[in-house]
Amino acid sequence: MDEILKYFPDLTPKQIEQLTQLGTLYPEWNQKINVISRKDIDNLYTHHILHSLSIGKFITPVAGTKFLDLGTGGGFPGIPLAILWPDCSFHLIDRIGKKIKVAQSIAEEVGLTNVSFQHGDSGECHNKFDFVISRAVMQLDELVKLIQRNISPKSANKLPNGLICLKGGDLRAELGREKHPLIDVPLSDYFPHEYFAEKDLIYVEL
Repeated sequence: MDEILKYFPDLTPKQIEQLTQLGTLYPEWNQKINVISRKDIDNLYTHHILHSLSIGKFITPVAGTKFLDLGTGGGFPGIPLAILWPDCSFHLIDRIGKKIKVAQSIAEEVGLTNVSFQHGDSGECHNKFDFVISRAVMQLDELVKLIQRNISPKSANKLPNGLICLKGGDLRAELGREKHPLIDVPLSDYFPHEYFAEKDLIYVEL
């Protein structure tokens, strides 16, 4: 939690309590259903929670903003962001039912009321959202094609509606194939931590 508080010092006592609960709940669930690599569970706060919250360094959404977390797995980045932005709503979808079960249980246990869940493929989600968020789901151009129909044409935020995804590695070829306007932010700009040296936030305006 110290890492989180270092970069997000204005969290409320309730948010701190909820994020602290994640540090107990994820390891407990991970022993039953593997949603995080067992080698990586000790790095939960840096590699998963802080990584998810990096989106909160890029955008401050207005109340009522709707997010779709595509391929959420065990609830990343959706659950940490739902804690950070209680006035926004989050719909978490994943094709692996047991992972959605873990995310839903954890959200209930920490008292989140701004999240909903769907077990299924992205094609089965027909709602509109301000932003689609994801962590390393697929190639960027494929992801954009997949989610364009889920982006609402009406924008309430200063940042136009679109896709915000977290990716790692050499992205030059991948970004070069995308024709929509985009912003590439190295996460080392936010967090001078070795883990984030080759991690990026990619925003695509849609």
